Amino acid sequence: MNTAVHSKLVSFIWSIADDCLRDVYVRGKYRDVILPMVVLRRLDALLEPTKAAVMEELAFQRDEAKFTEWDENGLRQASGYVFYNTSEWTLQRLHNTATNNQQILQANFEDYLNGFSSNVKEIIDKFKLKSQVRHMASKDVLLNVLEKFTSPYINLTSEEKPDPEGRTLPPLTNLGMGYVFEELIRKFNEENNEEAGEHFTPREVIDLMTHIIFDPVKDKLPPVMTIYDPACGSGGMLTESQNFIKDVEGEIRATGDVYLYGKEINDETYAICKSDMMIKGNNPENIRVGSTLSTDEFAGTKFDFMLSNPPILLMANPGQAS
Repeated sequence: MNTAVHSKLVSFIWSIADDCLRDVYVRGKYRDVILPMVVLRRLDALLEPTKAAVMEELAFQRDEAKFTEWDENGLRQASGYVFYNTSEWTLQRLHNTATNNQQILQANFEDYLNGFSSNVKEIIDKFKLKSQVRHMASKDVLLNVLEKFTSPYINLTSEEKPDPEGRTLPPLTNLGMGYVFEELIRKFNEENNEEAGEHFTPREVIDLMTHIIFDPVKDKLPPVMTIYDPACGSGGMLTESQNFIKDVEGEIRATGDVYLYGKEINDETYAICKSDMMIKGNNPENIRVGSTLSTDEFAGTKFDFMLSNPPILLMANPGQAS
């Protein structure tokens, strides 16, 4: 992604907090709104082109097939992703039809959130987004925030589009979306002077790690590979590893499937990682939430490769580590 475009997008999103959330949230809580809204808008933008197909499939299942439960495979096929939304709303439609009545907007917004598939609902729950929507509505800023995130001057979609002045806004790739997440979280951490060590592993370091791991065995890669990160954060190491060994122009070109697995203790970064897996076509069920140190979610499972920036374990008597 072009660095100038990336920086402009991050600056625009960063400005939403000061423009809309000042006096409604303390500065340390801005991220509770901005990060889930970025994730939501990205998922929403990806689903927009197939919204009609999903609603058509939904009508078929309800009116013709008379299904008592939704056929999720049919809805996923219609959406083109492993997630979908069965409500009548999109974020753009919520904005376009909104009045100054925040209570009606809140009800429609919650109906929209309830229409998502279960895998996205889990992300929404981890972000506690519904409570944020209710709080913003009670403070009369929900419409303002929605207006910013559906602005025609930013592009969170995967296709290029013109702005109101006719200038072309470049598409936001999945890799670019990952950079946006990481930069926003870095800025929030620095702004709050909290969790100083919880920044993401630099991409340069990940690139070095992938070379160290895969270069020595590049001629002996298995046809199907599994990669595991026990402290996966937003999933940067996993997706960069996959990109590295699947790069059609790279020295290492795996022809088979690559399956990614990970675990993350922080609800917020887990939600970001899981949404990233869904967007990129990986199986989001392979990402688990919780502490790797206390619970082994993948007991008995063997992986071909593992890489990690592990959590630091503090011990009362470090001389007696077991």
